Amino acid sequence: MNKPVVLGIETSCDETAVALYRHGEVLAEAVHSQVDIHRYYGGVVPELASRDHAGYLRIVAEEVLSGWEGPIDLVCATRGPGLIGGLLVGLTWARSFAFGRQIPFVGVHHLAGHLAAPLVDPLFKMKPPAVALIASGGHTLIYDLPAWGQVRLLGGTRDDAAGECFDKAARMLNLGYPGGPAIQSAASKHVGPAIRLPRPMLKQGIEMSFSGLKTALLTEVNSRSKPLSEESVSELAFALQDAIVDVLVTKLRYALQLTGRDRVIIGGGVAANQPLRDRVEALTQEGIEVYVPPRKYCTDNAAMIAAAGSIQFEHFGADSLDAPAQARWDLQQYWPAS
Repeated sequence: MNKPVVLGIETSCDETAVALYRHGEVLAEAVHSQVDIHRYYGGVVPELASRDHAGYLRIVAEEVLSGWEGPIDLVCATRGPGLIGGLLVGLTWARSFAFGRQIPFVGVHHLAGHLAAPLVDPLFKMKPPAVALIASGGHTLIYDLPAWGQVRLLGGTRDDAAGECFDKAARMLNLGYPGGPAIQSAASKHVGPAIRLPRPMLKQGIEMSFSGLKTALLTEVNSRSKPLSEESVSELAFALQDAIVDVLVTKLRYALQLTGRDRVIIGGGVAANQPLRDRVEALTQEGIEVYVPPRKYCTDNAAMIAAAGSIQFEHFGADSLDAPAQARWDLQQYWPAS
């Protein structure tokens, strides 16, 4: 199938997203965000998320499809990992659409989507092999990417994900939800020296840990007079962000040394953080080729799911319509290295 038009569906967490994609080109896309629903609770409430997906998926899909008069050759939907209720909403809709139109269906691994996000950019020219960092609220992992459709896990967090650390830190500092943008905004206001928070496991290969960093921040918060001054909040936000970015970039360096690769791709919601983007892009000064996706394709979106589904279909063919949703799923099972 030469340059198929792919319909992508993403409902794994708190964005209801639909896109039409064709070989490096996003033809149409729409996203409904649930941030306003979950902000009150300081995090994603799975039951509320799945109900909202059920209420909005048809509306978002109609927005994308209403202006499209051409063929649709492939239907792709995230089937894991993620919140099981949301996954089932997206899968059920996508499989029904595929069955009704007799179109091939592919269930997509959410992390494969983040790895494939660069492919939605028509300016993206890099080819594997590369080292890839995925950092989000649920995952912080570094992979060797020998080729599209193949991964080898190099290391990851042993406890909290980097994005989860941002969210919980923001709650400690009363900065609201989601935590990543709130921490970055507060940190940008800091001027002058700041305390240095620990960098757990910094010299222990590619494995990471962020729970100790979160605890160190809480200890520092508790040691200061309340309510925290604006200066204290900005200083602590800066220190927390600096520690997370330092860990992620240091681990990327280890991965490059271990594999001998000279290309880096980053993705996931944390990849929207400007200091992280700056530090990773600075690797180009050392002869490393770097790709950092536009911010809109760092966070969850359907175009990346369509791109990953295209790769999956090319390498492994279509899935059965009864392919199950998987709340937990090792990416190496989906894209095994040869």
